[in-house]
Amino acid sequence: MTFKDKVQNSVDLALSQREHLFLIDLTINENNKINVVLDGDFGVNLQDCIDVSRAVENGLDREEQDFSLEVASAGVSSPLKLVRQFKKNIGRTLKVKTTTFEEVEAKLTAANDVKITLEWQAREPKKIGKGKETVEKKLELPYENIKEAIVIISF
Repeated sequence: MTFKDKVQNSVDLALSQREHLFLIDLTINENNKINVVLDGDFGVNLQDCIDVSRAVENGLDREEQDFSLEVASAGVSSPLKLVRQFKKNIGRTLKVKTTTFEEVEAKLTAANDVKITLEWQAREPKKIGKGKETVEKKLELPYENIKEAIVIISF
């Protein structure tokens, strides 16, 4: 079993005991620096990172292979990558870049295993007469058409 396989197994085992957490990214560089990025259905706190770090470290043997380990939560400005992340952010405003280079800033109103639904208001020219009117817009976007999606934080 390769070192990467051992790391992956340790991470999988640690997360199987913490069902509210899920893996966003796992990288191991040539110097055996392990980076684990987590997210959670209810967020990720410091204790979650400590627990996963300890569990992963206990699954590896420093005598066999030296390594460094960093476990962190996905940052606020990190793009959403998994369906589970979209589902947990329903009701929040996203900035979405599509594969056709469109950019939409809208409220995420639904997410399933195939697509997301975005809703927003836009000012458009009136159909009759001069001026503009506010119209409700809705876009259903399959995941394969999303290049990047980031949660917009509002205070």
